Amino acid sequence: MTNTTLARLRRPTALGSALAAALLLSGCGATVEPDAKATRKVTVKRCGEPVTYTVPRRAVAYEGGSADKLFSLGLADHVHGYVMPPANPPVTRSPWAADYAKVKMLSDDLLNKEIVVQAKADFVVAGWNSGFKPERGITPQILDKLGVQSFLHSESCFNYPGFPEKFTPFEALYEDLGRLGKIFQVEDRAKTVVGGLKKRVENVRAQAPRGKPVPVFLYDSGTEQPFTAGNQVPPNDIIKTAGGRNVFDGLDQRWTQVNWEAVAAAEPDVVMILDYGDQPAQKKIDFLKNSPHTKGLPAVKKNNFFILDYNEGISGPRNVDGLEKFAAYVRELDRQS
Repeated sequence: MTNTTLARLRRPTALGSALAAALLLSGCGATVEPDAKATRKVTVKRCGEPVTYTVPRRAVAYEGGSADKLFSLGLADHVHGYVMPPANPPVTRSPWAADYAKVKMLSDDLLNKEIVVQAKADFVVAGWNSGFKPERGITPQILDKLGVQSFLHSESCFNYPGFPEKFTPFEALYEDLGRLGKIFQVEDRAKTVVGGLKKRVENVRAQAPRGKPVPVFLYDSGTEQPFTAGNQVPPNDIIKTAGGRNVFDGLDQRWTQVNWEAVAAAEPDVVMILDYGDQPAQKKIDFLKNSPHTKGLPAVKKNNFFILDYNEGISGPRNVDGLEKFAAYVRELDRQS
């Protein structure tokens, strides 16, 4: 899933800004106390590492999942902008399209340090080995040295160097919303959002067909070798909660490469297609119908394709939208069998 020497970022802290305002007004005969909420520090885990945060004012989000988490908590006023590579579908399709419209699109490329510095960001939200990537010169440690706070999706933490953490994908979503609620000091709002998501998930679980789970192969991309979902990414929980079984749920990985022989041996009854903005689902379906590796699969012969929107497949609140849609699809299959 998808650069010049940079000047050290000089970022006024919330405390510095409040004190400056107080000094300015005190010169006019007034006294102003600093905003206690804005300056209060909290310690929250960044993966397994305890990190001290102050309330961010110029957050930058990488991809739809990061921005959606912030917007779902009502934090648009704290977001300066977002970075949205071509894989992401148009933001106008988001439930938070109005919030996207209020902030800046900073780039349609991959996240890098230069974007963060130019934005004068004080907080960056991304996943490990996606937005944050040592090979591209942007990691939480590098941003720490620049005075920029950062937050990693818990779903991406299981192999984070030095401070790994492991959650099921839905648990990771709830954990992120709770942690972000603490950082931005909107904890009650976060509890309400998480409670609503959990209720929707449990409603799906209660309606899932009983009996042998339908085997499902998630097809992300790849022709020579397929890229698919292991058990550390949201589609695994989407499939399982709806009454299916990810045929690669035994892989303790996130997005990973397998081979077509393993796909054929699994005999999936459903293929879930991850629909990228720049890799249309129909093109992937056409490939599967014509490839000698896959045209004989039960799912392909039955035309059992389910399209999962990209932002329903990466960690974010829209995972539950994808779950509800897939659950309805599985229930209909069950009625037809």
